[in-house]
Amino acid sequence: SEELVGQLIERFEEESGIQVSVRYGDSAELAATILEEGDRSPASVFLAQDPASLGSVALAGLFSPLETTLLDRVPDEFSDRDGLWVGVSGRARNVVYDPSMITPGDLPPTEEGLTDEQWAGRVGIAPTNGSFLSFVAAKILIDGEATTLSWLEAMEANQSPTFPKNSTIVSAVADGQVETGLVNHYYALRLLAEDPAASVANAFFAEACAGALVMPAGAGILASADAPTAAEAFVAYLLSIEAQEYFAQETFEYPLAPGVAPSGDLPPIDSIPTPAINLSDLAPMLDVATDLVAEAGLL
Repeated sequence: SEELVGQLIERFEEESGIQVSVRYGDSAELAATILEEGDRSPASVFLAQDPASLGSVALAGLFSPLETTLLDRVPDEFSDRDGLWVGVSGRARNVVYDPSMITPGDLPPTEEGLTDEQWAGRVGIAPTNGSFLSFVAAKILIDGEATTLSWLEAMEANQSPTFPKNSTIVSAVADGQVETGLVNHYYALRLLAEDPAASVANAFFAEACAGALVMPAGAGILASADAPTAAEAFVAYLLSIEAQEYFAQETFEYPLAPGVAPSGDLPPIDSIPTPAINLSDLAPMLDVATDLVAEAGLL
């Protein structure tokens, strides 16, 4: 969204002298547009909030391989296995909770424990949200379709409150409507930046699981780009110290390039018990994830 990256793009224009024409929108919808446009797309760079959207464009063969000088700026696990896109900031899945009602020690070690009867009606989820569907796709890769469907059905049977997106879950926790929720980590930090007294906090699962997935926002260069040199300069800027500090301090995401610390008291990204999956495998699982969420009665 322009609210999050508009200022960063303006900085790039001022420092590089390169004019940028931007089309803002939902990452999945923009990916669908690029897929429809194919090699006629007017886009040079696709900057997306999740690896699944990037992966769908990569699977269609519409990206050019990135230079190793760009790929080498971030850990391998946050880039495409074939070097078609590179992560620029990290978004960790975690649990937002009301510290007046819950302590981190109350939480189970993985998302599986949230289906217990004691959590009935106490865990907010956003079944139609892209990050939740990416989480479900990751769970399919880790645990298989049957286990994932069973978990979704158990969450539905547990009367888990549903919300349209992560930010509304965090607001509901702050307002006392629900005690916990499955979200991306930065939403609580953004609310606390606006209202330091808000009764919200983040907790990470103790064991490697889909609920501890770290998904990068990332960028790829379209093979049909009419200004590939300028496009490469833009991607390089996203990985610069200046841009990485912007992501850390302004949007509260994890910086992925070395040398920049995350915001506030966030734990180091390598301390999060992330599941051992290849993020390039998420895109083919999204349709399956959507089908399972619908089959479980959550749509």
